[in-house]
Order: sequence, then C-alpha cells, then structure tokens
Amino acid sequence: MIQRFIELGEGYSDLYELIETAKANKNRVAKLLALHTNINNKSVTSVVVVMKPTDPGKFQAMYISREGIPNPHVKENKRFLLFQELATFLEKEIIQIDVKPSSTFNEKDLYYQYLTGIFRLNHYIPPLQ
Repeated sequence: MIQRFIELGEGYSDLYELIETAKANKNRVAKLLALHTNINNKSVTSVVVVMKPTDPGKFQAMYISREGIPNPHVKENKRFLLFQELATFLEKEIIQIDVKPSSTFNEKDLYYQYLTGIFRLNHYIPPLQ
C-alpha cells in the first residue's frame, strides 16, 4: 500500500479545496485530524483528511493544510470552524494531536514520515503491507 500526504496550501482557498475534496469523496473519508503545534511562539494547527485506500491500487491519500490555521484552543477562528462543519457533515469526530512543528525537520519528507509513524502507532492508518 502506498500512503502519501498531499499538501495543499495554508490559505482559505486551499482549505476550501480540502473541504470540497472531502465532501465529494464522502464515502472514502476515513479520519479527520487536527495537528496542533507551536512555531516561533505562535500556536497553529494543521488539518488532515485521511482517505480510505483505493481499490484497486491500494493508494491512501492524506490531504493536509499544513500549519496554516490558528490553534482553536488558543483563538477561535473561521478556518477551524469550517473544518468542524465538515466533520458534522461527514458525521466524523476530529482527532486532535499535539505534534512537533515541520520546521524541526530538515526536509518536509522527514516531517511526513514522522506524522505517518504517529498515525500508524495510533491505528489512524493501517500498517505497511
């Protein structure tokens, strides 16, 4: 199985794309995650839509808007409210996790390997096969 992050940007338009992708593929959405972290003393959140693997092909996409939303536990904001509305529409809970910031890693791929490990460890995505 191939599990890959597909990164969208950090702005409103990118968040809208993530939300519309999830709505259009409602039957494929497996999990919704909010990843909280701190960057330069600023509390931010990444939102992730984890899809079920394709059949055939066994490709599992994880759409992410990385570190572009203010942490809703610190400051209520419209962007996270939109993600919560998506969760209501999909009848899914948002799994919330504290993670290291992507700036901790020398390469973006290492950051995504770190997140993949956390997701597998917590059984949010299946193990490698």
